[in-house]
Amino acid sequence: MTYKAPVYRHLALSIDARLNYLVKPEQFTDWIVRHKRQAEFIVDNCLPDGSGIDSGIKLDFEKSTGEKLILTTSFHHMNDDGYYDGWTSHQIIVTPSLRFGLNLHITGRNRNNIKEYLHECIESALNEQVSFTYDQEADKYHVVRYPS
Repeated sequence: MTYKAPVYRHLALSIDARLNYLVKPEQFTDWIVRHKRQAEFIVDNCLPDGSGIDSGIKLDFEKSTGEKLILTTSFHHMNDDGYYDGWTSHQIIVTPSLRFGLNLHITGRNRNNIKEYLHECIESALNEQVSFTYDQEADKYHVVRYPS
């Protein structure tokens, strides 16, 4: 991909393309792998990692479509003394909204009001304007970020 768009749009297009090729997997194995790698690159390089989201964010390829992204993560909580004291698991369901661009629904326990923090971090990352290039010789993707 070489056009500027929000992260969520690039991700949805990769998922949708992969699903389209899965109709005839024996004919399109290379394309299925390419779109899966592209989606994984987007998640690994454009979505939050660290600051409590210490296990990263994963895309659920089985449940995601071009119209609904399912992301999973865990949050590593700290107590008042600055020591880690447990994890909460979350699923982030991303759907389109005509009014707001995106709807995010975050499942899991709302320990320390963590869902609000997760919503802010993930929504901001999904709305970032980026473009991607693919270096065929190096077999590598590159992301270009645009200032907001």
